[in-house]
Amino acid sequence: MASAKKYYYAVGRRKLATAVIKLFPQGSGQFTIQKGDAMVSFDEYFGGHEYLKENILFPFSIIGDNTVKKYDAEIKTHGGGLMGQADAIRLAFSRALIQAKEEWRLTLKPHSLLKRDPRIKERKKPGLKKARKAPQWSKR
Repeated sequence: MASAKKYYYAVGRRKLATAVIKLFPQGSGQFTIQKGDAMVSFDEYFGGHEYLKENILFPFSIIGDNTVKKYDAEIKTHGGGLMGQADAIRLAFSRALIQAKEEWRLTLKPHSLLKRDPRIKERKKPGLKKARKAPQWSKR
């Protein structure tokens, strides 16, 4: 596709989801996400989940008006669910934008867009039903 052009590469993670982004400058605001073997549009992948789309594009809205129209992106996600993937994409976008312009770090950092959310699922412990849920206690 457009992989021969110059791009900024970034990885974002959240829960069990991972997103890999190639951010192309001099774009038209076209974001494609790999779904299986096919590349689908950003709107098609997230369907009617408008809050997820707004959450993903939040770094662009902070930087300024029409910044989203200046870049194209190829996104690969795997693992987790839609919410985890959306947060992983947001982190990857923030990291890629900093590669594009270092001074944007001062704009994005106060909004906690450069931190990886460390909360992940806790492992199951032996003798318990789940991570913390114990079997019912009986006196006799």
